Amino acid sequence: MRAGPASGAGGGRPPDLFDAAATDELAVRAPLAARLRPRRLDEVVGQGHLLGPGAPLRALIEDDRLSSAIFFGPPGTGKTTVARLLAEHTSRRFRVLSAVDAGVKDVRNELEDARRALGAEGRGTILFLDEVHRFNKAQQDALLHGVEEGVIVLVGATTENPFFALNAPLLSRSTLWRFEALGAAELRELAQRALVAEGFKADPEAISRLVDLVEGDARAVLTTLEVAMALARGRDRANPAGAESRGSSTISLEDVEGARETRAFRHGREEHYDLISALIKSVRGSDPDAGLYWMARLV
Repeated sequence: MRAGPASGAGGGRPPDLFDAAATDELAVRAPLAARLRPRRLDEVVGQGHLLGPGAPLRALIEDDRLSSAIFFGPPGTGKTTVARLLAEHTSRRFRVLSAVDAGVKDVRNELEDARRALGAEGRGTILFLDEVHRFNKAQQDALLHGVEEGVIVLVGATTENPFFALNAPLLSRSTLWRFEALGAAELRELAQRALVAEGFKADPEAISRLVDLVEGDARAVLTTLEVAMALARGRDRANPAGAESRGSSTISLEDVEGARETRAFRHGREEHYDLISALIKSVRGSDPDAGLYWMARLV
């Protein structure tokens, strides 16, 4: 399914009153992670090795000189966010496809549009392909000609190891940028932004527990806090006297643990083999507690 260009990055149907109304509603109703999505590079939390002052990826983005690239790393590290911020820093058309929905025909249509724009307007095209690892070999091969000729600049985002998930010819034509899981200080900063934006407070132990639970995932911080805020509101409504004495709109340790108790452990292909390795090493090291833990994770 083809998505339109980001605002200011390629034209398209002009906004109407319904678009404006939808935008206003989303500003209130959208998930917290969407409402707090950074709108400038300086607002991105983490990835200082890529986006800090003088860092290589930031320099290429700000100079509008980014060539085909693959952003890879764990979920919730800002890959999609940074890719979409490209639209604010480029004079090229910015187009978006999702590998979950798009097929070879969609790719070919985008390449044809990009070629026409290059000839008619003299404008290049950046094609952002989210979840690029979901493209099969034929779909990836359909991109090769456009990338090789320079008809498009491909920016792909993936949580999988690109050396296993992507074709070698596509990799050889792209620069790999690794996004790292966020550190504890960065997760705390993000949590504080969310609390301020929503008018909440949180007990220190609640934030410490949240940071421990999310495994470096910025999106998980925000989704967990959103549920924890709902739990705190519900508790305050059920016990107004307690809320008044304790301070209303304060997230407790119990709220955070309640918000995360149904989470699923990350268990992709790479994580599967990591867990097996950890189990084997625990058994070899005669550590029964660790062995039981890793076995339970595998189960």
